[in-house]
Amino acid sequence: MTIAPSRRRLGVRIAAVAVAGTTVLALAPAAVAASRPPAAARSEPRAAGQSPGTDLRMDLRGELEALVRQGGSTAALAEVRDRGRVAWRGTAGTADLALGDPVRADGRFRTGSVTKTFVATVVLQLVGEGRVRLDDPIERGLPGEVPGGGAITVRQLLNHTSGLANYLDDPRFAYRDEASVRRYLAEGRWIDYRPQQLVDIANSRPPYFEPGRGWHYSNTNYVLLGMLIERTTGRTWRQEVSERVLWPLGLRDTLLPTSDTRVPGPAAHTYAQLPEGPADITRLNPSVADASGSAISTAGDLNRFHAALFGGRLLRPAEFAEMTTTVPVAELHGGYGLGVARIDTPCGEIWGHTGDIRGAESAVFGTRDGSRQFTLSYQAYDRGDPGATDRAYESFVTAAACALVARPASG
Repeated sequence: MTIAPSRRRLGVRIAAVAVAGTTVLALAPAAVAASRPPAAARSEPRAAGQSPGTDLRMDLRGELEALVRQGGSTAALAEVRDRGRVAWRGTAGTADLALGDPVRADGRFRTGSVTKTFVATVVLQLVGEGRVRLDDPIERGLPGEVPGGGAITVRQLLNHTSGLANYLDDPRFAYRDEASVRRYLAEGRWIDYRPQQLVDIANSRPPYFEPGRGWHYSNTNYVLLGMLIERTTGRTWRQEVSERVLWPLGLRDTLLPTSDTRVPGPAAHTYAQLPEGPADITRLNPSVADASGSAISTAGDLNRFHAALFGGRLLRPAEFAEMTTTVPVAELHGGYGLGVARIDTPCGEIWGHTGDIRGAESAVFGTRDGSRQFTLSYQAYDRGDPGATDRAYESFVTAAACALVARPASG
C-alpha cells in the first residue's frame, strides 16, 4: 500500500498495496519443496469471449513465463482486450503448489491498490452531482478526523499530495525477520481493523510535508475517502461502488470484502517464503486495506472496468478531465492523477493502476480512450533477486503497452 522502492525504470509498479510497504515476507532462498515444477506458459489467442473482429495480434507467453521462471513468481495470468474483445489470454506457473493445479485465466485475485480507482470514480461521481467539491477541505466532510484537515483538500487526498502519513509505515505492520513473519502467519493476518483505527494510527505519525508541497503515496488518503463517501451518502463505499460501478457494468466477479478472509472461486494461491519452504497466505483479513486496497476481481472484470471508465461511461467529461490531470512524479516516470496514473513507456503513455497485497500483485493499464487495455496478475514469491523480478515485470508491461499503443485502434 506504499510506493515500492523498486521497479522505477518504467514506473509502472505504483504501489505495494494492502498490507505493508515495509513487508518482506521472504527470508531465505527456499525450494518449493514437495510441489510440481511450474507449468509452462499457456496462451489462448482465441480465448472465450474473443471475437475474430479484433485486429490486435500478439503473444506474451514468453514475458508471462519469465515472471515465473526468472521473476520468482509461483503463478501469473494476463488478458489483453481490444475494443471490448479478448485479443489474448495466458497463464503460467502453478495455482496451488501442494496440489499442482494449473492457473486459470478467469481466476480471481486480490487487486490491492487497483481498488483506489474504483473509489476515486465514486468520489468524482459525487463531485459531478454537486455533493462533494474537489477543493473543499476534508475538514468540511470529515470534521476532526485528521490534524490540519482544514488545509487538506479532497483533491489532495485523491492525488496523494496531502502529506498525510501512511498508516502502514507504523512498525506494527513491518514483517522483516522470521519471528515477525511467523507472528503474522499465526495472528497478524486475522486481525480485524476498522477505518477509524487505521486513521488513528496515521495521525500518530508526523506528516511527510505540508499539504500540496510534495507527493507521497499514502493509503491513509483512500481510507479517508471511503469514510467521506459514507459520510456524504449514508452508505458505505462498498455499497456505493457496487451500485454505481459493479452492477451497472455487470462485474459479477468483483468482490469488496470487509473481513472475509477467502478468495472465493478459482484463484492462484499466494505464499510467504520461509526457510523450510512456502507458507500459504492466501487467506487474510482485508480490513487492513479497506478503501485503499481490499477488492478482489478478475482480469476480465478489470479490463471491462478500465474500458468503461476511460471510454466515458462512468464519468462526465469534466470529472474525467480532473481525474486525468496529473501531478508529475519522477519515480513513476509519469504522473499521478485522481486515482489513476499516467505511465510513459518506450511506446507511449498508458493509464491505470497497480496493486500488491501480500505478494498478490496486479496491474491494469490501457489507452486513454479506453479502446485497449491489459490486466496482469501474478503471485510474487522468491524475492532473492529483486532485479530479475523487476526486469521480468517491466518486460511484460513494455511488450503489452507497445502492442496497445503502437497500433492505433480502428473503429
